[in-house]
Amino acid sequence: MAGLVPETMQKVTHAVLGAREGDKLKDLAHNTKDISDKDRLTTDYGVKQATADDWLKVAGPDKAGPLLLEDPFARERIMRFDHERIPERVVHARGSGAFGKFKLFESIEDLTFAPILTDTSRETPVFVRFSTVLGSRGSADTVRDVRGFAVKFYTQEGNWDIVGNDIPVFFIQDAIKFPDVIHAGKPEPHNEVPQAQTAHNNFWDFQFNHTEATHMFMWGMSDRAIPRSFRMMQGFGVNTFTLINAKGERHFVKFIWTPELGVHSLVWDEALKLAGQDPDFHRKDLWEAIANGVYPKWKFGIQVVAEADEHKFDFDILDATKVWPEDLIPTRYIGELELNRNPDEFFTQVEQIAFCTSHVVPGIGFSDDPLLQGRNFSYFDTQLSRLGINFEELPINRPMCPVMNFNRDGAMRHTITRGTVNYWPNRFDACPPASHAEGAYVEYAQKVAGMKARIRNDKFKDHFSQAQLFWNSMSPVERQHIVNAFSFELDHCEDPVVYSRMVKRLADIDLTLAQTVAEMVGGEAPTEGRPNHGRKAPALSQLEFPGSKPTIASRRVAILIADGYDPVAYNAAYAALSSALAVPLVIGPKRSKVTASNGSTVQPHHHFEGFRSTMVDAIFIPGGAQSIATLAKNGRALHWVREAFGHLKTIGATGEAVELVNKAIALPSVGLSASGEVCESYGVVTIKELRPESLSEVVEIAKGATGFMEKFFEGIAGHRCWERELAGLNAQVAY
Repeated sequence: MAGLVPETMQKVTHAVLGAREGDKLKDLAHNTKDISDKDRLTTDYGVKQATADDWLKVAGPDKAGPLLLEDPFARERIMRFDHERIPERVVHARGSGAFGKFKLFESIEDLTFAPILTDTSRETPVFVRFSTVLGSRGSADTVRDVRGFAVKFYTQEGNWDIVGNDIPVFFIQDAIKFPDVIHAGKPEPHNEVPQAQTAHNNFWDFQFNHTEATHMFMWGMSDRAIPRSFRMMQGFGVNTFTLINAKGERHFVKFIWTPELGVHSLVWDEALKLAGQDPDFHRKDLWEAIANGVYPKWKFGIQVVAEADEHKFDFDILDATKVWPEDLIPTRYIGELELNRNPDEFFTQVEQIAFCTSHVVPGIGFSDDPLLQGRNFSYFDTQLSRLGINFEELPINRPMCPVMNFNRDGAMRHTITRGTVNYWPNRFDACPPASHAEGAYVEYAQKVAGMKARIRNDKFKDHFSQAQLFWNSMSPVERQHIVNAFSFELDHCEDPVVYSRMVKRLADIDLTLAQTVAEMVGGEAPTEGRPNHGRKAPALSQLEFPGSKPTIASRRVAILIADGYDPVAYNAAYAALSSALAVPLVIGPKRSKVTASNGSTVQPHHHFEGFRSTMVDAIFIPGGAQSIATLAKNGRALHWVREAFGHLKTIGATGEAVELVNKAIALPSVGLSASGEVCESYGVVTIKELRPESLSEVVEIAKGATGFMEKFFEGIAGHRCWERELAGLNAQVAY
């Protein structure tokens, strides 16, 4: 380019740099607008408006006449409103998300040259979107469904998207079947019901006829499909990707996110009620945790298979309906994801974010996974339809690194590019392609030979062994939940052909499972089934999942009080919960101030009718004779205790409140304290303290109170008292 005159050089420079606004973006929310009383109302084109209350009209002597279509301000407001919704996502329509950061702890330069996975000094900004799959934007959070877990890394080499789910496998092996599985799961076409549910004829008809879905629907009927929180889900990349190192060696890889808080779920009755009581339960939970500074974190792990070992397993590692069992291919945890900032505006960030499985950076590549290859086409095509050709210019999708190319025009183009050329090659050699040494993405030189055919290899034809592996790995509690889930789902199938055939399909997994479900749903019980191989795999059971540290941080704990409550027990519990970063919520008969036995007052967060036990993780009831007498006469307060007990939640009570718990659950098998000692029985923690008459008794009571809180916190950290369910005690309490 030597010899160009300065003016020409300037044009070439602009062509190379692209003059893209935000190329050196450091704050992903740089377009945030704060509205204040100093601002004045304007149109979208910046003209100040005198009013936003009255359309321009023909004014008569006694009344306003017809509206005038010439009013540009009114037309802009109405027409802008008419078009403020973009097409809803076909799947994953209902979601929530947050900003955060990714930090690498261990370099894997032995596997890849991608700096995000080799440079431990980096801190990479991310945005994560969680979602349900089947429901519309207006559906509920707690439905039984797969959850999306999509991560966008804003790396220095370009954006990298891991578009995953909270379940590691999928319904189909080949992307050509994607329209069928989604059509079958969506509301039925003749009446548009049911919304956000798989409990209907079409879904289960497809599952029977499409046997490769068997493994996935077992996961879908497990507790994984009703998570307690987005923050308590694992995330999986689902598909098989590849890593390429500096030597040109390739490894196959799966990506995994494991939550610091552990993997936890709701119980089914709780999930059903929450769908009506608080359909935004998961959205609120994520927002509340981040707003309170209890930032959710996930360990980032990889499972790796050397290219030479691709065919040594009894399953195909490129089959998205199969897991890579941990005992065969252990997870190597190398980094951490933290979410620490809520969105500034839901639409422009959460709704307009666009993920593509094809968005990878140098050092990370694709495999021949037939589901992944189809997703690479579909996701990009979807974003073009939903957001337009310039979707990657939107602030939430815009890379942090420079973007330099000759793509031009199209709807909603944001970039203003100066220069005289918009093509390559050009006479200025402007914006030439990069070399591998300059960081260009270069495809792995994979040798490919064969004939065109619509086939799958023999290992892809095994549709049942891993479904059996999953069932075998479940704990007794989880197995019962799966039985209950099938019983619920197939009970909603009115066509006998559907539920009768599905019962037979279950016999391909476990004969006892099939016979138990058949009795519940009215299908003919099979007398024989496919032999079960008996193998188990660690880490498939979330109740036996290793590695999470017990904590009550971010757990919601309701404190039930009425006038005359014990302020000492109340204050001690509230302070202890707060210091442990739990979220204490005071619940009373009314939201007006409630007076303690010493005359102090507290303002409840909610009242019994406005808030329910389903929305908390545990309950605590301090004593106080007057308070307990009031609560004992309140049917809703008694229901709070019964329902929390039925949903296996930890219950704490002190003083007179012990008798309230006894009245509510009325189960002799649940021990309750009768003295100053702490009693823990099936997740019910009680202490009926003595009235101190001496200094020694004061000391003993203080010790008891400390022991009480330890036991209470231990129960909350355990998430649920599953022993209560195993003993059948929850079923004995009408909730």
